[in-house]
Amino acid sequence: MTPHAPPLVIPPGLARAVAALPDKDRRRLDEAVTRLHTVNGLLWDAEDDVRGASLTSTQVADGKREIDQLNAERNQLVERADEVLGTLAGPTRPDVPLHTETLASVIERLSVLTLRIWHSEAALARDELTRRRLPALHRQREELCTALDSLVRDVAAGKRRLPAPARYKLYGRHEAAAVQIQPSTRVQRVLAFGGLSECGKSTSAEFVRDTCGAQRLKIGFLLRQAAHRRGLADPYRLSARRQAELLLDELNRFAEGNPGTQLFTIESVHDDASIVELKQLMGDKLQIVYLDADFSVRVARSGAAPQSVAAKDEVKMSRGAHQVAALADHVLDNSGSIAALRSRLRRIASPPATATLRVATPYGLGLPAVVASATADFIDTLRAHGAGVQLAALTGSPGEGTWISGWSDLDLLVVADHQATTHVHEALAHYRSALEGITSLGPSLMTPGELTARHLTPRLAFALYQLQHGHPALYCAPGIELPTITPAELDLAAVRELPQVLLTMRRLRTDAAPDTVRQLYKHLVLACRLLLREHNQWETGPDRILIAASRMPGLPALQVPPLAEISAAWRDGNREHVLKPVTIAIDQFLDWYAAQVAA
Repeated sequence: MTPHAPPLVIPPGLARAVAALPDKDRRRLDEAVTRLHTVNGLLWDAEDDVRGASLTSTQVADGKREIDQLNAERNQLVERADEVLGTLAGPTRPDVPLHTETLASVIERLSVLTLRIWHSEAALARDELTRRRLPALHRQREELCTALDSLVRDVAAGKRRLPAPARYKLYGRHEAAAVQIQPSTRVQRVLAFGGLSECGKSTSAEFVRDTCGAQRLKIGFLLRQAAHRRGLADPYRLSARRQAELLLDELNRFAEGNPGTQLFTIESVHDDASIVELKQLMGDKLQIVYLDADFSVRVARSGAAPQSVAAKDEVKMSRGAHQVAALADHVLDNSGSIAALRSRLRRIASPPATATLRVATPYGLGLPAVVASATADFIDTLRAHGAGVQLAALTGSPGEGTWISGWSDLDLLVVADHQATTHVHEALAHYRSALEGITSLGPSLMTPGELTARHLTPRLAFALYQLQHGHPALYCAPGIELPTITPAELDLAAVRELPQVLLTMRRLRTDAAPDTVRQLYKHLVLACRLLLREHNQWETGPDRILIAASRMPGLPALQVPPLAEISAAWRDGNREHVLKPVTIAIDQFLDWYAAQVAA
């Protein structure tokens, strides 16, 4: 806006009415009205500039294009402000008098009048006629403010109706012949969120962004970018097909500029016609997600009056927002718990895939005969239960072929329906009894729903990654669906898990004793493995992990005896012998790590 132009001050009656709106609506209105006043200032300057006598025809054309774009934005902002201001209206009857213009139209006139007064005051010294007109301009402003406050009171009391806010302005060039556009190869998946007011579109998009690394975009932003790039004043006046092409072209540009992004979200889908066209252009790469919720639930979440939410719904429905449900790939009922919503969103954003895992018998894992036999009996018991059990696997050292009798635990992963829990518990009790005095059992039990909703700890994510890359399972149901775990996810999981491992390691170090050497050693190896994973180094086997970690910049070589020596000392009761080198290595590691993360 012109430098030092005064801000737009709305009259007190309207200000009090707006103050009673929910915070979200107040922010939307403030943004729209502030930008509207700015655009009016820019329009004033652009119209002055284009009148220059020395301008070339090209400069005049550019100036006219700028004016058209600003006018289009001005009309959009007035409509946007009216969407909020319309919620101030109380219940009305058809016979109530209809006002000639909307509340936002009056505010827009007030903005222009504010600018006219300011420009007139700046011209007083050189224009006698302007000096004479200035008192009349001030009276006009006072009368307009009084009339606006009176209109707000009548509208809120249901004594006066407001006209429909849509202006149906036409700006910009004639629509060119459609050119077929294809999704970029870098556009992998796009989720488009639709729904009525307060249904959870923004909340859902934020969750997908935060948990799945999606790039979150607004449809309005994409269309405005496209319009600016092509010199179009108002893309919303184009056909649905052309809008879809502009959207896809902008998505392609974002994908090309962000090659590491695998998932995009766009919101809010309020136009059923353009989203149909976009679906035709993108196919299954576009997944339309419609969020539904009971009206009473949406009102309660908004904190606004029912008529306010209903007014917003009316605006969205006039554009076809409610029709999107019939077109959607996924319709989610968001009247329930946030846990249910997020689980559905995770499956949609990162869909599970049918997995083909390598299945081996316990006798092929290098386990002692008695352990292999007990494990085989356990698997037979689970298999006898039928479809209730989906997956059973020994993770960690058995899968890596480094299990040591008398030292290693048996880490077990079982995926089974919740209804099969009693059966699984009984089988585990017999399994644990058979292993008594030989080794300890650490079971992790999950339901298929928890698995596909990616409710995973970092260790379980790593176990699934190993299974998907050739580590054997003991039992796998036909057609099992598993979430695909990527190395990038494991890198992030390592960053999140390492602090907890270090906290535990410090606690164990405080109470270091011969009987804790096993825990101390295992936590040292785990911390080193996670640290290496952060540096994109994937090592298996404790000895190889500790050797690789010793090459980290600035970390002293960890002089820890080989695993065979430590495990033998543990079994033979000579634990004092290996406690000292293990604690020295832990102290070195903790000292080094503290220095790395120091401010």
